[in-house]
Amino acid sequence: MHEVAEQSHRLAIAVEYEGTRYHGWQAQKHDPQVVQTRVEAALSQVANEPIALVCSGRTDAGVHAAGQVCHFDTQADRDPYNWVMGANSLLPGDISLAWAQPIGGDFHARFSARSRQYVYLIRHVPFRSALLRHATTFTYQQLDAKKMARAGRALLGTHDFNAYRSTHCQAKTSIRTLMRLDIFQQDELIAVHVEADGFLQNMVRTLVGVLMAIGCGDAPEIWAQEVLASKDRTQGGKTAPAHGLYFLGPTYSAEHVLPETVRVPQVLKGILSTDPVE
Repeated sequence: MHEVAEQSHRLAIAVEYEGTRYHGWQAQKHDPQVVQTRVEAALSQVANEPIALVCSGRTDAGVHAAGQVCHFDTQADRDPYNWVMGANSLLPGDISLAWAQPIGGDFHARFSARSRQYVYLIRHVPFRSALLRHATTFTYQQLDAKKMARAGRALLGTHDFNAYRSTHCQAKTSIRTLMRLDIFQQDELIAVHVEADGFLQNMVRTLVGVLMAIGCGDAPEIWAQEVLASKDRTQGGKTAPAHGLYFLGPTYSAEHVLPETVRVPQVLKGILSTDPVE
């Protein structure tokens, strides 16, 4: 008699990581210092079979994530608690699973996502902090959050964001819909919270670079709109550093019943619970 092959099933997970010492999310040949490789290795041990992850959004070197949602197919039968605890026991301290849950085979972590959210943290103070050097971006220049908010509002909607992406970006189209660009301020801390149907490579960091130049008075408020209209990356100024950027996670339609997918770390809840700057 022929043995009947076990049927695979799909699981969704959320991964949290502090990206400082990693070369980004995506697995690369001969480079173990990426987050995906570490998570796949841990899950493969728990499953006792090779696991391949599909993520909701790639992050670059040094970028952090609170809700990197992924899916994978497996024949292993484990309950969600054991997936999380088993993987976390094998992962380094700067990567952890937040939850795991069975999900229907029609769910796709990337293509089922309706939008994605990021937040970028900036500290504008006279002197840098040794303790916060990987958690925020530091500038000694004073930033006018109101100017940044007004400039950012001009970028909302569906546009060609070619001027706001890396010259190495391989996306077939640079048309994106920016649904949210809110500026929050609490003492010396400024947070830029963005949501879009999708982001181009370095898009958030380029947006923040433009807004910081406006906020410190190096450029007028209309410059953000002029950069957009130019469709030319060379008109966009500096790209903000990676270490202030956090991927909060994707949003999905209600048909995919999942735990919290857009996750706000405890350290960010205080500032994001305030009213945005007008």
